[in-house]
Amino acid sequence: MIAIYPGSFDPITLGHLDIIQRGSRLFTKVIVAVLRNPNKTPLFSVQKRLEQIRHSVEHLPNVEADAFDGLTVNYAQMRGAAVLLRGLRAISDFEIELQMAHINKTLSMDIETVFLATSNEYSFLSSSVVKEIARFGGSVDHLVPSHIALDIYQCYAQNHPVSNQVKTEAI
Repeated sequence: MIAIYPGSFDPITLGHLDIIQRGSRLFTKVIVAVLRNPNKTPLFSVQKRLEQIRHSVEHLPNVEADAFDGLTVNYAQMRGAAVLLRGLRAISDFEIELQMAHINKTLSMDIETVFLATSNEYSFLSSSVVKEIARFGGSVDHLVPSHIALDIYQCYAQNHPVSNQVKTEAI
């Protein structure tokens, strides 16, 4: 059974990876699907996010990364998926996710939404929190894979002490 794990993944976090790894044990294939959302201004391009995801999941043979436009259920049907995989951090997530699951069900009766509760250590974590911390010079090394932390530090180089130190040493 194929599951689609849709999202913006800007950037992918350790919480996302927790859901992906656990989902990879439940489904024959998990497709991490990056939504091209014209209403958001992402930190990373879609291509960069796909590269980051692929590098992060290369140890999981039944996980792939792809990008799509439009409705998630249409993409899921196109890929032959029967499940939309979603992570839940808090009650507020549940309300939004349940509403989305009901709407998706009206669009396709053949696609089910499966919710996985995040592991406790990631219950506070979101891509927005990661970007906010990095924007103000904080360390995100414990929130994202190391290769993604470096990409984030490069984006916020003027605010991050590690990036400034590297820049200074390179001069």
